[in-house]
Amino acid sequence: MSVTTNNTQMRNRILNAASVEETAKLMKTRLAGIVPESEIAAKAELAFQINQVKRRRNAVILGHNYMEPALFHSVPDYVGDSLELSRISAEAEADIIVFCGVQFMAETAKILNPSKMVLIPAEKAGCSLAEGISAEDVKRIRAIYPGAPVVTYVNTYADVKAESDYCCTSGNAGAVIKHLLGKGHDRIIFLPDEFLAHNTARELGLQFVLPPEDLDSTQTNVGIEPGKPAVIGWRARCEVHELYTVEDVKNSRKQFPGVVILAHPECSPEVIELVDKAGSTKQMVEYVENVDAERYLLLTEVSMGDNLAAEFPHRKMVRACSRECKHMKIVTLEDTLEALEKLQFQVELPEEIIKRARLPIDRMLEIR
Repeated sequence: MSVTTNNTQMRNRILNAASVEETAKLMKTRLAGIVPESEIAAKAELAFQINQVKRRRNAVILGHNYMEPALFHSVPDYVGDSLELSRISAEAEADIIVFCGVQFMAETAKILNPSKMVLIPAEKAGCSLAEGISAEDVKRIRAIYPGAPVVTYVNTYADVKAESDYCCTSGNAGAVIKHLLGKGHDRIIFLPDEFLAHNTARELGLQFVLPPEDLDSTQTNVGIEPGKPAVIGWRARCEVHELYTVEDVKNSRKQFPGVVILAHPECSPEVIELVDKAGSTKQMVEYVENVDAERYLLLTEVSMGDNLAAEFPHRKMVRACSRECKHMKIVTLEDTLEALEKLQFQVELPEEIIKRARLPIDRMLEIR
C-alpha cells in the first residue's frame, strides 16, 4: 500500500470515527511524537464534535498546510496549498465551505463558489502580504507601466484581485509568467510579494525592477532596461518567510550534515540560492514523499514540518525551524466548532467584486 493511500485511509477513519474514544485512539496513532498525549484527549473531543456537526450541516472543511497538527489531521476533508484548495472549493457540492486558513483563502472560495455559504473560523485571520497592497495601489502602478498585465499572488484580498488580469500561487507563478511572455508581453507587473516576484524573475532569466516609491510619479516604465523582458515587483513581504536568513541555512548544514533544505519561494533570493529546492507547500510535500534523503528541513511556517512528520513517519524531518504565522495560529479546533454551530464569520463580497475577481482566478486555474 502506498503512503498516500495509507494517509487517505487514516484521514477517513478519523473523520468517520464513531466515538470520541475512537477519535482519540486514531489521533494518538497519527500524531505520536508530534502532539503531547496529554493534549490529544481534549483535541479529540473537539474533533469528534466538529465531524458530527459537519455532517449535520452538510459542510465540507478545507485545511491549509499551515494548520496546527491536531486540526490538520482530524477535521479537514481536504488539505493542501492555496492552489489545490482553490480548485477543490470551486467544485464543492456541500452547502457550507469551512476554510481553515486565512481571510484571502476564504474569499477565493467565495469567489469561485458564490452560491455556497463560506465560513472562516477566526474573524481576523489576516496576512501581511494581503495587507501590503490595496486596489488603489494596483491602479496607480498600472499608470506607471502602461500596457503591462497585472499578475496578483493569490495572497491578496478580493478587491485587489478584481483589479488584476491574472492570479497565481507560489506553485504556478512561473507558469503564469511564461504564459504571458508567450502572448508577447515583455513587461509584467507581479504583486505583492517582492521575494516571490524576484525569485520567479531570476528563475526565468528576466530582469526584476521595483516601482518608484512615489506612485504618483508622471514617469513611465521606471527602471526597465530596454529590450529585456521585465518583472515589476512590489515591496510587500511575508512576515514569516522574510525572517529566514543565509546564516540559518549555513548553520543548519553544519548542525545536520547531509540534510536536504527545502524553502518556500517567499524567502529572500539570497536564501533561495543556497537551499536544495524551492517550492510551494504542495511541492514540498511531493518532494518529501518521493525523493529519498537522509533528512529534510523546511524553511516555511513551523506547522508544515510537524504535519509532514506525522504524514510521513518513515521520513526523518529536522524540526528545527520555529517561524510561526500568527494569523494561521488563531484558527483553532474550538473556533472551527463554534463557526459551524453558530454559522459565524460568513464571508460576504459585493457581486461586482466577485464577478471581476473571478476572471483572473479562472485564468490561474487554467494554467498548469
